[in-house]
Amino acid sequence: MSAMQAFMGVLKLRVLQLCALAALIVGVGTECFLTKLSVLDLDVWWHLSVGDWIVQHRAFPHTGILSRTAAARPWMAYSWGFEVPLSRCYAWLGFIGVALFGTALTIAVAAGVFWMLHQLSERFWVAWALSIVAYSAFLFNIMPRPVFFTMMLYTVTLTLILKAQRSGRVELLYWLPLVFLLWANFHIQFIYGIFTVALFAGTNLLQRLAISLRKFPDALAAPALPLTRLFAVLAGCVVATGLGPYSFHLYEVVFGYASSKVAYRMITELQPLSFLGPSHFLELLLAAGAFVALGWQKKLDPFKLILLIVASIFAFRTTRDAWFLCITAAAIIADFPAPSGKRDRRLNLPEFAGVTVVAALFLLLIARNTDFNSRALDEAISNQFPVDAVNFLRKYPVGGPLYNSFDWGGFLIFYMPQYPVAIDGRTDLYGDQLDALFYATEGAEPSYASDPYLNEAGLVILKNSVPLAQLLPTDRRFRVIYKDELATVLARN
Repeated sequence: MSAMQAFMGVLKLRVLQLCALAALIVGVGTECFLTKLSVLDLDVWWHLSVGDWIVQHRAFPHTGILSRTAAARPWMAYSWGFEVPLSRCYAWLGFIGVALFGTALTIAVAAGVFWMLHQLSERFWVAWALSIVAYSAFLFNIMPRPVFFTMMLYTVTLTLILKAQRSGRVELLYWLPLVFLLWANFHIQFIYGIFTVALFAGTNLLQRLAISLRKFPDALAAPALPLTRLFAVLAGCVVATGLGPYSFHLYEVVFGYASSKVAYRMITELQPLSFLGPSHFLELLLAAGAFVALGWQKKLDPFKLILLIVASIFAFRTTRDAWFLCITAAAIIADFPAPSGKRDRRLNLPEFAGVTVVAALFLLLIARNTDFNSRALDEAISNQFPVDAVNFLRKYPVGGPLYNSFDWGGFLIFYMPQYPVAIDGRTDLYGDQLDALFYATEGAEPSYASDPYLNEAGLVILKNSVPLAQLLPTDRRFRVIYKDELATVLARN
């Protein structure tokens, strides 16, 4: 084979790889266009309104803005880094801006997972195929929201840790404080990243103690990084999480979530895996594959093993945390670098730019043929949220205060701001006591009659599917003034 033929063969393979990567991005974007998940999320609306509040007031809230029942309670907009750009996207482009922001976030997560797997495996097709499995297991289980930044930054954190461990280059970890500076201002689950770095440092410490005591098992991989600098990186990451408008008070929010109980009964995505869909089985398959991959290695890595066990516990306990297990498991499976002669050349900046341009052009064409426009988004929102009910109230206003269904609180904050909501998706704001009260009332339990927030309400907006919507029309205190396929609206007699 001549040198020219060899070159053409390599070039064709590279073009094929770039086309496959573009197809991956286009596939993820197309799914976003078809499902329109970005504008169907229950929480995106209060995030949008909080972003508007921050921009308008040029300040950060410290109490429960936009709520009437918890207005005086302490609250932190810990996802302000997500909320402000979301607010600007809506201000500039309306619902299309919200949908494009969510689509871009989803594609960014997909690109981050592929980048991680390619960095660790150093084989394009391994990374490509494993990415598809990982996306199918978690990417579309929840809608675009601040946790997507957590997913992206976790891929960076895990990649740097595993590459540093493999190469012995602790300098790679010096980027981590910057990662956590961003992470702590985007999403509260930066704590998962802090745990991962602390676990890595802690296992290294225990390994070195075992070596010094001559009780280190031969079956375990030996530590490769200097302990002092490793803990210095950990300290830098912790300090970086306090460099924001809420400083280290963010850890109070973390503690509040950790001690919460009622929210895990109220919110479906906080409940254990149901195995009613294929994505849950793929998640289980990824976890099993990662455990097999760990056992296949000549030396067992205690850091990977403990991290995988913890991620499994979190993910099987809480459906929303599927990303934690799927990304961890995929990274462990991919962390078998190819021999030096079989490693694929990494994608360079011009190649990434080319893939981005080609994917963007295809997505533009697809958007035109998937009804991804303002009219279709309006229709999707109207089919999910009480748009017609609120429009009725704009024409025939009723005095408040408002009592509303939990699921619609975020949307009502955005679409009917003149009525502060009784409850919304900020479970950290309301706390277990209020959450339990609203959960019981919405379920039409006998205690509903003594609910002080319902008793003082002048206007009630409920989902037809909740038991209270069936019971309250029979209550002499209220009368139905509007009803459609989605909502029941009542006013006090």
